[in-house]
Amino acid sequence: MMGLERLEQRALFNWVQLARNHAHLGKVADRIPQLAIANPDWFAVHILCCASGEIYSVGDTSCVFPMMSVIKPFVLLYLLEHLGVEKVLCWVGVEPSDAPFNSLEQLISDGGKPRNPMINSGAITLADKLPGQDGSQRTQSFCRWLNDLAGCHLQLDEVMLASVRLSRSPANLAIARYLTETGHIKNLDIALDTYEQICCLSGRVEDLALIGKCLALESGLLSSQHRQIVNAIMLTCGLYQASSHFAVKIGLPMKSGIGGGLLAIVPGEGAIAIYSPALDSIGNSVGAIAFVEALSQNLQLSIFG
Repeated sequence: MMGLERLEQRALFNWVQLARNHAHLGKVADRIPQLAIANPDWFAVHILCCASGEIYSVGDTSCVFPMMSVIKPFVLLYLLEHLGVEKVLCWVGVEPSDAPFNSLEQLISDGGKPRNPMINSGAITLADKLPGQDGSQRTQSFCRWLNDLAGCHLQLDEVMLASVRLSRSPANLAIARYLTETGHIKNLDIALDTYEQICCLSGRVEDLALIGKCLALESGLLSSQHRQIVNAIMLTCGLYQASSHFAVKIGLPMKSGIGGGLLAIVPGEGAIAIYSPALDSIGNSVGAIAFVEALSQNLQLSIFG
């Protein structure tokens, strides 16, 4: 019996309670006013166990939240599928970051080429390369592709987007300016607007698990090589400068976002999607990490096992 298939309802509830207790150690992101109104006690998990067809859904699963940085692996996947590996990896590297996700200093020290697609400089660069005339067209095309691919229902949260625009990150603006100066992006305004819109694509944990399933399982819809590349970069870069630490402790490709979402991929088995908005100092969901750690260690889910 495979790892996720050994999951039992009683153990699941115990690990959810453990995660809820841990979540009190974190703090809801407050830089964007619309994110700051989230209840730190909200916790939702949706697990797709693809081999058995089992679905586990526990907690505040009706909560709709912005994907924020959890969407970044799928922007990478979209461009790999449409433009190919060689072109995409000319624009962004695959190296782990040892600096915060919005570090301008690291971008400057790297000569303007983003370290990887999971940090803001990489994602802004890829937003500049998406097909479409403006941010809205690019976001709509990307969202439609992802919904069709995964059978999910992501939508642009206009209220969240307005809040993001009103409190536009000075760090992201500085990054975009430097990327423009060094020739890594062509149009600063469109790149930044596209990036902000894509981050405001919103859904429930079920939607996040469904898009995760695309990375977990072989299908005729996606290139195996592209899935492998995205999973590998999630493992080494998806939790920012804490990625290597959790690669050892948990051993799964994961991606977090400041909206409180976290996606973990169990290759060949399924996907785990969690929403818990209280974050640690790096920007990862405290409750979500605690839950996946308990799940991975008890069910021996690590890809290195």
